[in-house]
Amino acid sequence: MRGLRGKRVLVSGGSRGIGEATARRFLEEGARVHIGGLDPVDVSAAVTRLRPLGEVSGTPVDVSSEPDVRRLVQDAREALGGIDTLINNAGTAWREPFLEITPDHWDRMLAVNLRGMFLVAQAVSRILVQQRTGGAIVNMSSTNGVGGEADYAHYNASKAGVLLLTKTMAVELGPHGIRVNALCPGYIETPLNAQIAGNLGNSDFAADYARLKVPLNRTGQPDEVAAAYAFLASDDASFITGSEIVVDGGQLASM
Repeated sequence: MRGLRGKRVLVSGGSRGIGEATARRFLEEGARVHIGGLDPVDVSAAVTRLRPLGEVSGTPVDVSSEPDVRRLVQDAREALGGIDTLINNAGTAWREPFLEITPDHWDRMLAVNLRGMFLVAQAVSRILVQQRTGGAIVNMSSTNGVGGEADYAHYNASKAGVLLLTKTMAVELGPHGIRVNALCPGYIETPLNAQIAGNLGNSDFAADYARLKVPLNRTGQPDEVAAAYAFLASDDASFITGSEIVVDGGQLASM
């Protein structure tokens, strides 16, 4: 894609699943990448796997922690010599009926998925404004931010919040030449979704879900979300801001 070669890219939640696939895609496009991830072992392993593709480094981080986020963004800035693109990908999810959600569980979900999104985006945006070179930010939302799904009230609320955060950022940062968009993936085959399915005790959950709810009759792959991230960060999307792209195999199109 146009305009990605040489770009300095920070990928939060970049140590596995969609995040690692996205880091790989940007390296293949000739970008330089710094990843963040919650588990130091996962971060180190991902950097080792990705290093043959190009310049990559990483920082362990809990995105809900302001000191951690400051360290992540500073490490990325130092490693890359600045930041051009933020792939704001870190997040968490688990199933829990609405009537059983505890305040602590509610707070943790929003702390990672919404507070963390805000903290990383704000820290990077301040750098982009200082650099005066524009930039691109892509936030991770979900189809669950567009329509409600049972047993995910806290997750749904956090991802809906990301969409309005994205639009407001786009309005305020547009005059600085900074584009801000969001992705809304549907069911993607990731370690997190595999863990959720495993907790249900149904080894066929992904296939059943796709058969019942996805017109393409399959679940998505991390590389397919990574491609959408790359597009929104590229010059091919130079007049797209304040928008969301749905990557769901047609799930939201079906009644």
